[in-house]
Parts: sequence; C-alpha cells; structure tokens
Amino acid sequence: MPVLVLLAVTLSGCGDKPAPQAVAAPPVTVAQPTKRTVTDWDEFTGRFDAVEEVQVRARVGGFVTSVEFRDGAFVKAGDLLYVIDPRPFDAVAEQADGQLSDARAKVELAKRELERGLTLVQTSAVSEQVVDQRRQALQAAHAAETVAEGALKAAQLNIEFTHVLAPIAGRVSRHLVSVGNLVQGDTGASTLLTSIVSMDPIYIYFDVDEATYLKNNKLWFEGKRPSSRDTPNPVQVALTGETKPSHEGRMDFLDNRLDVSTGTLRSRAVIPNHDLSILPGQFGRVRLIGSSPYEALLLPDTAIATDQSRKIVFVVKDDDTVEAKPVILGPLDEGLRVIRDGLKPEDRVIVEGLQRARIGAKVSPHPAKPAPAGGKT
Repeated sequence: MPVLVLLAVTLSGCGDKPAPQAVAAPPVTVAQPTKRTVTDWDEFTGRFDAVEEVQVRARVGGFVTSVEFRDGAFVKAGDLLYVIDPRPFDAVAEQADGQLSDARAKVELAKRELERGLTLVQTSAVSEQVVDQRRQALQAAHAAETVAEGALKAAQLNIEFTHVLAPIAGRVSRHLVSVGNLVQGDTGASTLLTSIVSMDPIYIYFDVDEATYLKNNKLWFEGKRPSSRDTPNPVQVALTGETKPSHEGRMDFLDNRLDVSTGTLRSRAVIPNHDLSILPGQFGRVRLIGSSPYEALLLPDTAIATDQSRKIVFVVKDDDTVEAKPVILGPLDEGLRVIRDGLKPEDRVIVEGLQRARIGAKVSPHPAKPAPAGGKT
C-alpha cells in the first residue's frame, strides 16, 4: 500500500509544468549626441617644395682653386661657395685699365686741339673745316673712352665672378666640382656647381578635385566660406606617420585652370618651417577649411551601423524599445563623427551593446560615463 501511494505521488508530480521565467532586457549604454561648434575640413595629399631654389653655376671659366662650404650645410645669402682662379682676369683688367688711361689722354689732347682751333678760326688762321675735324676727333675720343670704360667694368665683373657667392639663404647641396677641375662659364653651357633651396617658409603643393572645388565655389557665392584666391584660408598639415596635424599655414595660390588629364586644380599653401625639420620633396596630408563654423551633433563611429547602403543609429525610445534611425554622416572632428541629418539633440543613442539591440525589442539603457575632466569628447 505505501508503494502505491508513492507511485501516485510521483506520477502526479510528473504532470506539473514549471512556471515560465521572464526574460531580462539586455543592457546597453546610451548617450545623447555631443553638440558643439565645428568647422569642416577637406583633406588632400601634398608634396613640399622650396619657396626659392637656385642652381649655382659658374659665370666665368677657369680652374677651381677652393670649395668654401660644407656639403649639406645651411648658408646665408652672400656666403662664399667657390673660388675660381682669378689671375687671368686680373691681367685682362690691368690691360683694360691701361687702355682706358690711353683713351682719356686722347680725349684731353682732342679737347686742347679743339680749343686751339676755335681760337685760331677767329683770326682766320685755320679754316672752319679744320675746326669741324677737331670737333669730330674729340667725339671719337669720347667714344673710345666709353668703350675702354666698358671693357674695364667687364673685366672687373669677371674678377668678381671668380668668387661664387650664395645668391639666397638656404640649405646647400653637395659640391659637384672639386678643386683643380676646369669649369665653363659660357652662357648656355656653364658648369653646374651646386644648388641651394630655401627652408623657411616652405610650400606644399596639392591637387583639389573638381567636386571639392565646385562645393567651395558654391559656398563662396553664398557667402559661407571665403575664397582661397582672395583670402589666405588656414590649412593644417600632418607629416607622414603623424595621426594629427603638427603644422599650420595659409593658402597662397590657386591655379587658373583645371588639369584636363586629372580633373584637379593645382593649389599651394605656405607653411612656417622655423625648425627646418621639413625638407622639400616630403609628403604631407593637407587639411583645408571647407566651411564656416556651424553647430553640429556628433557621435562616436562605434555607434553607427550599416544597413545595406544606409547608415543608421539605434535610438532607445521612451518605452525603452529600440528604433533605427537613418542618418547622413559628415566628417570626423576631434575623434567624433558629425551627423548632418537624422538625429535630435535629445535622442538616446546606443553607443555600446549594439549587437544586443533588436529593433522593436526592449533594452535596459544605462547612461554612458562622462568624459574625464579636460578631455575631448
């Protein structure tokens, strides 16, 4: 009998079902969009180039007697670079000086002859024809004096050219001609001695695509952005390997036509280079101001999802259910993405736990921790 009672209790227990347990809403972290004043920047790849670049060439021929600079050094305008043997030019200058003295003596003689003739013609001791001849002789003597003066100046100039000076301040390249070599100074065939590039400031050239040019041109017509043709708009430059811009400058030049082969507009900015750390030929990423300042809503990129061709964010409504909102994105600004359209300042956006959110399902929202004092959001 006890066995039958136990069996009945066991069977009755197998027929009972456990009460269903409520499924907890998944936790997510939410935050309202950051609101601040931002400025759009367009980014391009550019190459640095010297503001001034000079090829130093020999202006007179001769043998190089000394090299007066260290390869790769910084030189000032007027510093001595090369010395070419000046002795042949000294001899030519002495000869020209003697010819000038002879020409001046002939001028003095012609003056006295003319003065004497003018006196004698008054007493008819000489004819007018003789006076005219002496006047013409004085003019010829003056002409010969002018030629002699020019020859002396040219000879002295050649002596000056034997000392090759730096025409600009900048960093000099290596010496291309050593002591003892013969250089040519003829026009069109002069010997290249070295080159100098200026360092501070420095240019950076970059190409603006046609779409960006048209956008900026429209903003200029609407009065929302100054034109770089008329205004030195600010630029920021990041060097290779840098994640943030390290140099600032200003626009300096826009070309007068688009390159038909690339559809781009050659542009140029001037960058201060006081520490001489940037060399011509380096690459850099140029950020050019692309708008006037405006109020914007921003979110971290991690809060933005992709739905086929759309960008969406998940918003928690008042009843704690999830809603997907399509948004239009703008550029990054200090690590946050500008949201051009689709959000309201009061929206609670899921910034962490997107994988646990389902559209229409309830979630357990928790506010994001505030950024540390002094930090950027």
